[in-house]
Amino acid sequence: MTKTGSGPASDPSQGAPVDDALVALAASLADAAGKVTLWYFRSPLTVESKPDKSPITAADQEAEAAMRALIEDAFPDHGIIGEEMEDRRADAEYVWVLDPIDGTQSFVTGKPLFGTLIALLRQGRPILGVMDMPALGERWIGRQGVPTTFNGDPVQVRACGDLAQAWLYATSPHMFEDADFPAFERLRKQARRAVYGAECMAYGLLANGTVDLVCEGTMKLYDYAAVVPIVKGAGGVITDWRGRALGMEGDGTVLAAGDRALHAAALEVLTGS
Repeated sequence: MTKTGSGPASDPSQGAPVDDALVALAASLADAAGKVTLWYFRSPLTVESKPDKSPITAADQEAEAAMRALIEDAFPDHGIIGEEMEDRRADAEYVWVLDPIDGTQSFVTGKPLFGTLIALLRQGRPILGVMDMPALGERWIGRQGVPTTFNGDPVQVRACGDLAQAWLYATSPHMFEDADFPAFERLRKQARRAVYGAECMAYGLLANGTVDLVCEGTMKLYDYAAVVPIVKGAGGVITDWRGRALGMEGDGTVLAAGDRALHAAALEVLTGS
């Protein structure tokens, strides 16, 4: 694919490469979590509700515990932020961000579109991201300094500067609250088609060059941290709805695009400018 200023980024993986030992650990975390989640998948499960009414199961908790144990054994000075357990050393230079099951609703209903998200932040900025879809045998790895890979092979976003031709993904239209909903509706109506229900996998499809836009709301750090290096390493652009870089702090909004011009056009629609 030809790279242009209006298409994929000319340098998809800026910065020094992430150390191989950290990448190997991240892969081990995904393997450990996958063993737990696949053991529980499509089996009788007790599904409880967290205070925000989102579901949680023993699989979520055990998968996160398995990953935390590996991190603390390998790098005891690193911090850990996970969806299901208390933060540890969140102010450390290196902080792992874990979502053991992204798409728990899919998981508990037997749908294979759930994933494990693993990110490593350095000084609050995502430098490594792994998205593992254990039921599908698919894995994306994004690391600073190296192009994103899908099952070991490099991938790249595609050019699409015309919003009317863009395939738009979001987990659900119900994730947009208050003023975010009409903003998303403006974008949806101008895009070629909106597709829902891919969970975190939508960002991997964007990195693979089969999706053009991903727009989401009410996202937490563990929902988006891992996909930042994946999208950027494939030549894409990912920010919040104001065009700000995504890191430790965020307002819950995410906009990812494979094409810079498309990202700029989508931002204008979302902000109404």
